[in-house]
Amino acid sequence: MYRLEEETEADWWEVEALYDLCFAPGRTALSSYRLRGGVAKVRELCHVLRDGEGVLAAVIRYWPVEVAGRRVLLLGPVAVHPTRQGEGLGGLLIRESLAEARRLGWERVLLVGDAPYYRRFGFRKLDGVEMPPPTNPERVLGLALKSGAWEGVAGPVEKAKGAAD
Repeated sequence: MYRLEEETEADWWEVEALYDLCFAPGRTALSSYRLRGGVAKVRELCHVLRDGEGVLAAVIRYWPVEVAGRRVLLLGPVAVHPTRQGEGLGGLLIRESLAEARRLGWERVLLVGDAPYYRRFGFRKLDGVEMPPPTNPERVLGLALKSGAWEGVAGPVEKAKGAAD
């Protein structure tokens, strides 16, 4: 039995430790982290998944960004503790958070990831949307939460307006 909860400030150290375990501490050098610096997470979409004992099993975060002046959700990172992988927890977090994003009025989601994994959630390669280098363009994926939301949206991904540098 798992409990899905909104991430709180009290979860921060534990969440960061799970990200370090799954992705290594060097993860913060990735291009997507440049878009997150000085930007507040989309709090209501950042979730932790805990088992019946309260142990952190998985986590997902979202950040606001912009493409061509349009508001976009940047999904990630999503991480599942190595001892819990293969149980479908990452998929559960993705499905639940995308449903909540749609309910909250978000129209489009962007991520950098493996197309074969994310395709099952509806993500497709985005042509014309450019993540900061050195991102592989084949890994830039998007999902329209509203029909046609990505049509005509192209250009560089930028920090959300009002974010500190």
